[in-house]
Amino acid sequence: MTTAVSDERPVASAELQGFRRVQRLAYECAEAVAARLEPGITEREAARMQREWLRERGVRDWFHLPFAWFGDRTAFVNFRIPLQFFPTNRRLEPGMPFILDMAPVYDGYTADIGYSGSLGINPVQDKLMADLEAHRELILREVRERRPLREIYEDVDRLMVRQGYANRHRAYPFGVIAHKVDRVAERRWSAHVFGFGTQSLKGLASDALHGHREGWSPLWSPYRFSDHPPQPGLWAVEPHLGFRGTGAKFEEILVVTDSADPEQSAFWLDDDLPHVRRWAEEK
Repeated sequence: MTTAVSDERPVASAELQGFRRVQRLAYECAEAVAARLEPGITEREAARMQREWLRERGVRDWFHLPFAWFGDRTAFVNFRIPLQFFPTNRRLEPGMPFILDMAPVYDGYTADIGYSGSLGINPVQDKLMADLEAHRELILREVRERRPLREIYEDVDRLMVRQGYANRHRAYPFGVIAHKVDRVAERRWSAHVFGFGTQSLKGLASDALHGHREGWSPLWSPYRFSDHPPQPGLWAVEPHLGFRGTGAKFEEILVVTDSADPEQSAFWLDDDLPHVRRWAEEK
């Protein structure tokens, strides 16, 4: 028996429904918290709001704890070390862009999402968000073509340059644009190290070891270890654009399979997400 990941795409694995549910839960959290943001709220307070909202709905574990970035921190201006990614006492101001990023684990399923918005009108971030649609289309098309991940990364870079933007996902550890996500063994109590859940880190380390033996990596980067075709599995993909102190991104799960059918070989887990609806409304 098949189940549906979207209304028009049947899949063989009911597990994808679990990933879809937790991804939607995370985006519901982002929209709920974004609606409550007001001048004077700090990044730390916004991150705590995300944690509390999700914990009230049963989340007990994380791939990583929620992040919040305000103002020029949405473009990772002057970020040099990993600690700079963690929420600060930066306060939100009218017209300021923000990004909420969270990766909850629920019922053993993982999501990792990014939500971009602004407190009031911000034409620069609006333009960045509109131009991200082309990146979503490019990534899906080239994954279906089984292009090496490193080459796809370079094509994303070239598209950003043509659009006049800077690549800000390059500021992430290892410069990743994506990483694999998997089921996580449930625990009654979850530990985390430097904001990352230990169970999820164990899974990523296991993937890295397994992939090293077979010539692939669970990290999608601009480096040689990503110079291989897309590996079947679920990938949390996050192209991140920057322009003069303003940043914007989306992050969502891309499903990659070994199917010979191009449309079934790769597809976005869910097309009913805030940024996708936004693009549809703007057409």
